Amino acid sequence: MIRILLCCGGGFSSSAIATRMEKEIKEKNLEDKYSIEFLPFGLGLKELDRFDVVILCPHLKVELDRALKNQTIDKPLYLLPPKMYGLMKFDEIIVDIEDVMKMYQENPVVPVKFPGEDNLLRITRGVAYRHAHPLK
Repeated sequence: MIRILLCCGGGFSSSAIATRMEKEIKEKNLEDKYSIEFLPFGLGLKELDRFDVVILCPHLKVELDRALKNQTIDKPLYLLPPKMYGLMKFDEIIVDIEDVMKMYQENPVVPVKFPGEDNLLRITRGVAYRHAHPLK
């Protein structure tokens, strides 16, 4: 089972996304495959051991940079692209989560970034990276 932590600044927007994702997990009978919780970022940093992957809402970029100066994070951590955050497409987010976990295993760098996506604000895709950039 992949245990997902979804964080935002105060918990409001992440709670909406997590609730929506929990509903889809149940509707698709995926409870044995995924679990998701939401926490405000500050609290989430104290609970990292309970999760396999951490997804941050895009507006946490500056807070993440600040946190990484004071704390080592040894989990795959991914800043959700703004459009994906807005669209909240469960299947697309799950594909990115699985790819992020694989990328982290191969190269444990936090945050995990897909090729060509160093600047979060320039990412315009609303689907998983794999779907936006299929192998040729």
